[in-house]
Amino acid sequence: MNDQDSPKRARGRPRDWHDKTAQNTIKSLDRAMGVYEFLSEGAGKTLSTLAKELGESPATLYRILVTLEGRGLVEFDQAEQVWNIGPRAFIIGARFLRRTSLVDRARPLLRSLMEATGETANLGIEQNGHVLFVSQVETHASIRAFFPPGTLSRLHASGIGKTLLAQMGKERLERFFAQAPLEQFTKFTLTDPSALVRDLELIRERGYSIDGEERNLGMRCIAAPVFDIHGEAIAGISVSGPTSRVGIGQTDELSRAVLSAARELSSAIGGEV
Repeated sequence: MNDQDSPKRARGRPRDWHDKTAQNTIKSLDRAMGVYEFLSEGAGKTLSTLAKELGESPATLYRILVTLEGRGLVEFDQAEQVWNIGPRAFIIGARFLRRTSLVDRARPLLRSLMEATGETANLGIEQNGHVLFVSQVETHASIRAFFPPGTLSRLHASGIGKTLLAQMGKERLERFFAQAPLEQFTKFTLTDPSALVRDLELIRERGYSIDGEERNLGMRCIAAPVFDIHGEAIAGISVSGPTSRVGIGQTDELSRAVLSAARELSSAIGGEV
């Protein structure tokens, strides 16, 4: 039997890759990574402090730290006599970020959000005073919200738009207000800057926004921000649907699902949660 006739196997994984038993675990490596992760969570620590907090002998810890130091993953401050996370950690993290695609990471989360809520799930980013919808998973219901990738919507009349506005600093918000008047789409659209600012303050407090028929009559949207490694809101996740299904009474339940999805996506791209 040649290679082409052989049963297919997942590349890069042995036959029992899913087996997490002790025989497939390198204990010394697992211990070293535990020390590395613990050290990354706080400021510099002395060897004796690490030994006490981790319950390890100083001799064992020293061998681990010196090994990690050789790879640049930790470093020793001679003056303070403390160990810190090393510069190599940032380099490796940056490589992870380069291979991370926001849309690719969001896709399974959007699908799970749609299935959990029964409503259309959306992913959008800010672009020149608008929300640019970049991904969507539609509900199976016959009446649904539809924002195909590439759709643009004004920030002030969008759930995702308002959740992104709520994270902007004062100067950036002032530039947004100076760009153009707040266009009215329905009788519920917030066109008074002071009214919108009050709504943004409420959004920051509770963590999510509500578009209550502000862009389209009969449609309601609930959105939450997605944060990157710098703590900046780079996108928003939302669910949207007809007010007959997405009513005021469903807000709490739906907002919890949206917030959970936004946190998962933030974590998946290395951002703050």
